[in-house]
Amino acid sequence: METYERADSFVPTAVQAIAPLPPTDPPRPLGELSTASVEEVLTVTCDVFGRTSSGQASACQGAMAALLRNLTRFPGTTWQERWEAAGLNERGRKAGTLHQGRPGATTSVTRLNTAAGYAFLMRLVQPSLLAFRSYTFPRYIPWFREIAKDPLLEEFCTRSDARDLAAISLRKAKYDICAALTVYGISLADLTPEGLMHYAAECRKYGVTFGENAAGGCFAATKAWPVLVDMGHFPASTPGSMRSAITRGQLTVAELVDKHKVRNTEVRELLIDYISRRRVEIDYSTLQQLVLNLVKLFWKTVEEIRPDQADLRLDEETITYWKERLLVRPDGKPRLHIDSPFMAVRGLYLDIHTWAAAEPERWAKWSAPCPIRDEDLRWFNVRRRRLQERTANRIRERQPLLPVLAEHVTEQWHRQRTLLAEAKRVGLGEEFTVDGTTWQRVIAKTDLARKDPLAAPVRAVNRTTGQLVWLTHLENQAFWQWAVVETLRLAGLRAEELTELTHLSVRNYQRPSGEVVALLVISPSKSDRERVIPMSGELFHVIAQIIRRHMSAHGTVPICTRYDLHEKVWSEPLPYLFQTLFGGEMRAMSTTTLWRMIRRATDSLTQTDQRFAEVKFAAHDFRRLFATDLVNNGLPIHIGAALLGHLNIQTTRGYVAVFDEDVVRHYQEFLDRRRAQRPEREYRKPTRSGTSSTSTSTNAASNSAPAAVPTERHARTNTPASAAPCSASTRRCCPALTSWRKTSSPAASAPLLKVGEVRLRASTSRSPSCAASGSRPGASSGSGRSLSGCQHPADNSSDKLRHHGRPSELTVGGAITR
Repeated sequence: METYERADSFVPTAVQAIAPLPPTDPPRPLGELSTASVEEVLTVTCDVFGRTSSGQASACQGAMAALLRNLTRFPGTTWQERWEAAGLNERGRKAGTLHQGRPGATTSVTRLNTAAGYAFLMRLVQPSLLAFRSYTFPRYIPWFREIAKDPLLEEFCTRSDARDLAAISLRKAKYDICAALTVYGISLADLTPEGLMHYAAECRKYGVTFGENAAGGCFAATKAWPVLVDMGHFPASTPGSMRSAITRGQLTVAELVDKHKVRNTEVRELLIDYISRRRVEIDYSTLQQLVLNLVKLFWKTVEEIRPDQADLRLDEETITYWKERLLVRPDGKPRLHIDSPFMAVRGLYLDIHTWAAAEPERWAKWSAPCPIRDEDLRWFNVRRRRLQERTANRIRERQPLLPVLAEHVTEQWHRQRTLLAEAKRVGLGEEFTVDGTTWQRVIAKTDLARKDPLAAPVRAVNRTTGQLVWLTHLENQAFWQWAVVETLRLAGLRAEELTELTHLSVRNYQRPSGEVVALLVISPSKSDRERVIPMSGELFHVIAQIIRRHMSAHGTVPICTRYDLHEKVWSEPLPYLFQTLFGGEMRAMSTTTLWRMIRRATDSLTQTDQRFAEVKFAAHDFRRLFATDLVNNGLPIHIGAALLGHLNIQTTRGYVAVFDEDVVRHYQEFLDRRRAQRPEREYRKPTRSGTSSTSTSTNAASNSAPAAVPTERHARTNTPASAAPCSASTRRCCPALTSWRKTSSPAASAPLLKVGEVRLRASTSRSPSCAASGSRPGASSGSGRSLSGCQHPADNSSDKLRHHGRPSELTVGGAITR
C-alpha cells in the first residue's frame, strides 16, 4: 500500500500512538443492527434521515436499499463482514464501485456513496481510516452529533465554539473527533490521548489529514487536542498541545550516531563512547555538529572509500581521497568550512592518544597516527581571513539597503494600520476611502454565524481592482515584521535572543543624577552570560508598542511556552514578547518564523527595488550591521563587545566591516588635527632638484603635510645607502667599524626623526654616515672623507629630514631624491 512517510523532528514521543482497543460495549445509538435484516435497517434509516419530508425519506430508503442489496452478494453473517469481503475497507474503493458498468451507473454510484455515509453514522459498519477518508460528506458533523447524542461530544463542541478559532479551524476540530470515533467504533469517553495520537499519526502517515495538503506531512487533530485537555478529558500529565506531544526532543548519542548507519559495529561503539564522554562539556547543538563531523563527514566517508576499514589507522591513499571528498559538498559546490571537520577529527585522534595512557584497556588499541597533519592546518588563519573578507563584503552590500528595508516595513505597517482603523469605523457593507482608494467592508458567510459578527476578522474589497483583502491578518503580519526588523536593527540581538525576550526583560535604572534609563536584559544564550542593553528612544518605542499590543488584546502579556530549536527542549511558561496566535493558542515565535518574516519583507521590496532581488537578509546580518555602525561612529570597541555579549574583543573586530570612505574620513580628520597642532612656520614649499646645496637643504626642511606615524615600510628613495646619514643611536650602523663609541656633540640632543626603518638626527655638525652593506671598507663616495668605510657627506649641516606620510625626501649633494 502506498503511504506517505517523512522522518523529521516530529514523531509521537511524550504520548505513544496506540490504537484504541475494541470496546466491550460498543456504542449503538440506534440499536444492534450488525445482523439486522434489510427491512429492519431500511425502517431505521427512514426514521432517522427522513424526518424532514416524505421525499427525503424515500430517497434515503432507496439509497440504503441499493447498498444493502449489493452487500448481500458477498459472504458473511454480519454487515461488517460483507463490507470487508466486498473490499470496501481499502483506500479509494468506494461503495459506488459495486455498481460501476451497469445501466444508470452515474446515479447509482452517487446514491451508493451517500448510503455508505448513512451506514457509518448508524454504526452499521465500521470503516477503516483510509476507506472513510475516501468519501466526502459535507454534513457529516451535524448528522453524527444528532445520532450519537453523546453529552461529552456536545461539551467538546461547545468548548470549541468558545475558543477564538477561525471557522475552518472549528470544522477541523469537530471533524477529527467525529472521524476518530467512527473509525475506531468508540464513544468519546473511550478516546484516550494514545488513541487520538494514533489517529493523528496515521492521518499524517497516509497523507489524509482533513483540510491539509497530502504532501504537507501535517498531523490531524491539532485543534481538537487542546480542547480535550482543557475540558479535563485527558489526564493532567498530558501535554497541553499536539506539538508538545509529538516533538521528538533531544536524542541520545547512540540515536544520533545510528542515523548515519555505520556498518562497523566496533567503530560504532568507539564513536558512541568517545562522543558520550565529550557530551558533558558541550551543549546539544554542538553535540549534533560533532556527530556530523565525526560520523557522517569522516567515518561514513571512509567506509564508502574503503568498506573493509576496521580501525582508525588509515593509509595515505585513503586519507588523500577522504580530504578530496571533503572539499566538495554532495551538491557539487565547494565546501567553504573544512576547518570544523578537520579539528573534530584531529581532536578524536589526540584525545584517544591521551586517554590511552590512563585507560589502555579501552583506548590503546584505537591509538593511530592522526590523518590531519600540521600542513593541513597551516592555512587555517588564511581561511579565517577569507571568511572575514566575505563577511565584511556581505555587510558592505547590505549596509546601504538597511535604511530602505527599515523605512519599507514602517510604511507598510502604518498603511495597514490606517486601513484597519478606517474599516472598523464603518459598518458592514459601507465604503471608506484611504489615500484616494475606495474600499468596502465585507464579511464572510461563516463569520455571520458568530455571536458577534463585528468581532470577526475585518475584510474589505478594493472597489477599483475588486481584490478581497483580509485587513486584520495583513495588519498583524505587517506589525510583527516591523517589530522584528526594528528590534534586530536597533539592539543587535541574536535571533535566539530575540525570541527569548519577555516582559520581565524590560527594566529601569536610575542614574546618580536621577535620570531613569530603560534597560533591556538579554537572557544567557550563546556565551551563557546575561547582559544589559540601554535602550535608545527608538528601541524603547518598539518594545512599548509590542507590550501595548498584547495589553489591548489580552489585558496582559500572555504566558506561553517556547520550543528551543537548537537544544530541542521546551521552556517554562513565560510572558514572551514575540508571540502570536497559532491554531487557537498563543505560541512564542521560533527563529524560523523570524527568518520567514524577514524574507517576506525583502521579497515585497523586489517589486520597487531590484537590489533586493539578489541580496537576502539574515537575522545575523542586522547584528553585524549594528556592530559596524557602533564602532565606525566612534564607540570604543570594548563597549561594543559588551553590548554584543562577546567575551573576546577580537570577535567584535571580526563583526566590524570597514568602509573605504571611513578610512579616508578618519585619516583626513587625523591630518587636520595634526596640522592644527604644528606651528605654521614649519610648513614650507618643497624645492626642486638642481638648486644650490644650501638653499635646497634649507627649503627641504619640512613638507606641507604634518608628520605622520612612521610606517614599517622602507622609505622609497634613489639615494644610495652609502650616502645616507648614519644614526648615532644604534650599533647596527657602520658594521665595518672595529670600534664604536658614542661621541658627545650637539647632535646628541637633536630630535630623532624616522624615515622607513632608518633613524636620523638633525645635526649642526658633521656626523658619521652609514656605508652600504655592499661597500668595501675604505671606499670613498662623493666629496666626503672615508674613515673605516663610513662616508661623510659634504656640508649637510642644515639638512633636516622629516617623513610626512608621503614619499620621503632626502637632500643629498644639493638635490632632493624621492
